[in-house]
Amino acid sequence: MLLAVDLANDPPADLRELVRRCDAHDMLVETVGPTDFAGCRTLIAEWLTVVGATDVAARVERLNALLAAHASHPRVTDHAGTGWHIHYRESGASLTGQLAVLILTGTALHLTTRGMNRLGRCASSDCDLVFADVSRNGRQRYCSPRCGSREAVRRYRAS
Repeated sequence: MLLAVDLANDPPADLRELVRRCDAHDMLVETVGPTDFAGCRTLIAEWLTVVGATDVAARVERLNALLAAHASHPRVTDHAGTGWHIHYRESGASLTGQLAVLILTGTALHLTTRGMNRLGRCASSDCDLVFADVSRNGRQRYCSPRCGSREAVRRYRAS
């Protein structure tokens, strides 16, 4: 899910950068096609509807719809010889298909294990970046300590 946050907050400029960023997040890219860059941009826009959901029911409805559209039945595989793992996608999926399943199942696992509200946008008045709350107490409100500090300074100066 951190890859989704990265791609949403700093969209890649082209397909080459998209593949590089996937690699930087340890994603094994199997197939790359000419429509994958546009497909990824659409995927992130759809994922942002999950982030922007105003209540848990809407968030779950949006996430379930995306999972139904992109994921398949789970199966165990060692297709790349890197060790056994679970796939929720068909073999030979495009880069967009790989990203969709990775991002969406990662989001589902994150929200169901950590809490349904642990995904959001920065609460700073001048920032709209996305964050995945991985804090211990589950109370993250800002995308970074820098935004949290800037907002604290604003509150102090306003008082």
